[in-house]
Amino acid sequence: MQGAHNWAENLDKTFERHGYYKSCADPQIHSGVINEELTLTSTWTNDILGASSTIEGKEKAKAKLSSSYKIKDLGEVTFILGMQITQNDNSDVTLSQKAYAQHMLNRFNMSHCTPLSTPLLLGISLSMDDCPATLQEIDEMKSTPYHEALGSLMWLQVATCSDLSYTVNVRGQPIVAQITWYG
Repeated sequence: MQGAHNWAENLDKTFERHGYYKSCADPQIHSGVINEELTLTSTWTNDILGASSTIEGKEKAKAKLSSSYKIKDLGEVTFILGMQITQNDNSDVTLSQKAYAQHMLNRFNMSHCTPLSTPLLLGISLSMDDCPATLQEIDEMKSTPYHEALGSLMWLQVATCSDLSYTVNVRGQPIVAQITWYG
């Protein structure tokens, strides 16, 4: 891990030398404003995704970065971290995780499920009655990838589908038995 830490520190110093500021919310995001050109970068280990408000700003940012490191420009981005990125003629950017969601449905054998208009039907709540009660049910649940499915939904929720937040939260909470103590 020390190598990754050293690389991140080195990259931070490089961005700072080139006039960028590190985001307080996410240390992997750097931004720079020069002559009203806004340039943003986001880093994943040694992969950097950049965007600029102008073509000139993009070229300047790439030139600055290539003056400090050997870089490989992969061109226009179409997919990153399971998200499809599209840009229309008005320069509106859209993120979609349709391919990721389809992959999830296939992975958890739900590709033929019936879509609903809401992520959580009204009135549904989990209780102790829903927990496996017999040894056979407990063994069956051990082979059910519930936590993996929930984690996959969390990535959808965080990245593009905020409407899943409540459902993921509810489904991720442990069921608490209600116990009444006497004496």
